[in-house]
Amino acid sequence: MSTPDLNLLITLDALLDAGSVAGAARRLGLSPSAMSRALSRLRETTGDPLLVRAGRGLVPTPRARELRDRVGELVREGQAVLRPQQAVDPARLERTFRLRSSDGFVEAVGPALLARLAVEAPGVRLHFLAKPDKESGPLRSGELDFETGVIGATTAPELRTQALFQDHFVAVLRPGHPLCDGPLTASRYAGARHVLVSRRGQPHSPVDEALAKQGLSRTVATLVPGFATALALVRGSDLVATVPERHCAALLGDLVVRPLPFALPAIRVALLWHPRLDADPAHRWLRTLIRNICAQEPYRPLP
Repeated sequence: MSTPDLNLLITLDALLDAGSVAGAARRLGLSPSAMSRALSRLRETTGDPLLVRAGRGLVPTPRARELRDRVGELVREGQAVLRPQQAVDPARLERTFRLRSSDGFVEAVGPALLARLAVEAPGVRLHFLAKPDKESGPLRSGELDFETGVIGATTAPELRTQALFQDHFVAVLRPGHPLCDGPLTASRYAGARHVLVSRRGQPHSPVDEALAKQGLSRTVATLVPGFATALALVRGSDLVATVPERHCAALLGDLVVRPLPFALPAIRVALLWHPRLDADPAHRWLRTLIRNICAQEPYRPLP
């Protein structure tokens, strides 16, 4: 069986509503002869005359009367499906979003973000999920709505990104640490015992490369998977942690922050999502809200 021309539904809706070929033609911007040909196609497709002459006018057959409401509803539903999505009303939005991020980002941004959602979109739930790796599969599959991270060579090329803020690394010490007194030179920094943050357990980082250029190396006493754990160890020992300052701002507390005595590239933290959600009004609204919150202190927004 051949597939029927669904455009005929619009024609049939106009004919049944207008009750005449001329009226339906005016409504659809067609000539009367073109509408007459369309009516002939409808009669052939449905196997029913649909509209028959009664005096100078046309009257619907029983089948046409039966179809009138159904056809009108189908046309309205089709128009709604093809109509561009309307702007979202956050106050009426009911939806759960899943954001995968590091602990530092949640500590710094989470409270302000949840407070804004409670006021502006009480029906929205935001679930923060742990980020064990940079695998983009959960974004592709729809398990995640967003992810935060540093864009790099392993970032899937099809993902959409939105810059949130720029950050730089600093040395963090406990109050009273020997390195708190006097200038922090590269030699003094390298001579301390360090806690290294590495999700994948890699024993080296750009810090070691920067020190090597000056003929120095450091002692990594322990390795941990996250910044919060590293800072907890620093708080109770003489270990030194090197962390992104703004990313970890909410975790620092009374710890001492000192500039590094060598240059490290700044990092750009971004929001990532799959392109299938790019045009979704609710998703777009929440993306804007996250960026606006990150534009506030202690973050320095990207241009």
